[in-house]
Amino acid sequence: MKIKWSWVDSTAKRDKAARDILKAPVIGVDTEYDSFRYFREKLCLLQINSGLCSYIFDPLANLDISFLGEVFASSKTVKVIHAGDNDIRILKRDYDFSFNQIFDTHCAAALLGCRQLSLAALIRQFLAVDFEKQKKLQRSRWENRPLTEEQLHYAAQDTVFLIDLYRKLHEELDHAGLLDAATDGFEGIASVSWHEKIMNRQGYRHIQGFNSLTMEARERLKRLYLWRFNKGKNINRALFMIISDQELLQISRTGEPTLVSLITSAGLSQDKVQRYGSELLDILKGQPST
Repeated sequence: MKIKWSWVDSTAKRDKAARDILKAPVIGVDTEYDSFRYFREKLCLLQINSGLCSYIFDPLANLDISFLGEVFASSKTVKVIHAGDNDIRILKRDYDFSFNQIFDTHCAAALLGCRQLSLAALIRQFLAVDFEKQKKLQRSRWENRPLTEEQLHYAAQDTVFLIDLYRKLHEELDHAGLLDAATDGFEGIASVSWHEKIMNRQGYRHIQGFNSLTMEARERLKRLYLWRFNKGKNINRALFMIISDQELLQISRTGEPTLVSLITSAGLSQDKVQRYGSELLDILKGQPST
């Protein structure tokens, strides 16, 4: 399928995209972000389809995209998303945007009683288009630059059919007398906000193998669990990428901790010991985490 898209990573490209987007009555909106490798989701791409072109904005290029604030807040421009509540949360967090006149195709289809609610399924059902995406690209390293043509094509795909799908679903909602109910749902989505993760202070008790630990080891695991959460928050890194649950468990069993025993007894890699070893030893010796 041939898709018209534009990679927006300069002021000149931004200005051209703005002229098109600002005059569009309906736009499709999507993002690509990484919630797998980071403690806080990292916004990597913002895709806007004007009806003529899918513009892919680079949030990592330090571009001023404040003009989108006017678009997103406008009650005259329909913003079409698909299960886009988290997209809205992240855009509010990073740019302090506000949103009005949202139309979420996932929410609309659910109200209509559709059983298959993926974007591909809805496109097939309502637009009779065979829409498939390469699943291997879902967890691309979207923050890496330069992105490949394949990645950019993938990113542009999600917005290509949103406007047509909106028109079809809006018509179906109208015929079913569900427009008011849908509007209430859309307003709820537009009002969502981003919140920092909160640690479950009892979460260490649910790590497999906890019940086999001595009381002393359980206390060490508790301190290690707290340290890992705070470390992930401070460096914005997914917790499992710092130290896994099972590695925490093995470290908690270490009776006489040394940098060597973290490798030989706890099974940590040399890289992890170099990164975190001294902090882990402090925790095991009962010193407070930072």
